[in-house]
Amino acid sequence: MADVKPPLSPDAMQGVVPTAAPIPGVPITIPVVSPPGSVPPTSPEEKSESVEPEYACETLYIQNLNEKIKIDVLKATLRSLFKSYGEVVDVVAHSNLRMRGQAFVSFSSKESARTALKDVQRFPLYSKPMQISFARKRSDAVVKKLDPSQYDGHKEARDEHKKRTRYTNPLKQKFKAKRMMDGAAAMLAPKRPNVQMPDEYLPPNKILFLQNLPESVTKEQLVALFSQYPNLYEVRLIPTKRDIAFVEYFDESSATVAKDALHNYKLDGENKIKITFARK
Repeated sequence: MADVKPPLSPDAMQGVVPTAAPIPGVPITIPVVSPPGSVPPTSPEEKSESVEPEYACETLYIQNLNEKIKIDVLKATLRSLFKSYGEVVDVVAHSNLRMRGQAFVSFSSKESARTALKDVQRFPLYSKPMQISFARKRSDAVVKKLDPSQYDGHKEARDEHKKRTRYTNPLKQKFKAKRMMDGAAAMLAPKRPNVQMPDEYLPPNKILFLQNLPESVTKEQLVALFSQYPNLYEVRLIPTKRDIAFVEYFDESSATVAKDALHNYKLDGENKIKITFARK
């Protein structure tokens, strides 16, 4: 005679999930219940963004900078932009082909660099969103300021690394090959005079370029002036050059209306504002 199991007590019934007979052709799914207080798993993207790299330091590496901006102007703009996050120890940017469109900004503390990276990431500087990450090594200026006793060893190791990778660095090889190809193409191409189209004849653009502005002009004044015309998107001042600015609309037709209406407008009662379409 088969053993007969006694019925479960009410206490033993707690936590038992009642089941039903499976239906043919229908898969059985078992719900997964997280324990109280557990944190749901994050996606790979969220995890990669939240984890700080081991080599995080006081120096930020910035890419996708506007290559048409002069180096001294670019460095001054970056220093002015980042100084609100802490002491800026150094700004490094070069005009050579390998470093074009890139820069390094060094702070006196890692906390300042971390905050600046978070707040300024993708900020459109001169119409191009910056791509910011931690530099893989501390800059010479940071080591010299924070760890002066380690500076000689740091510089010696860096010089040795540069000497060792001078001819094997894949980026350098790529740029060298490109430079040789560009040089060969230039020799074969027919010589043409380099004539730049005057600003007054540039094709329509949704971005306006303002010149001859008063030195005391503010962003609020320009917003108030150009918001009289519909579809205004943004007004951008240049921190190191106060007499120029960019005004962007959502479409070319709105920008054209504002340009025609405000060209030669006397903002301060004296100087006429020169307004042209920005170069694409």
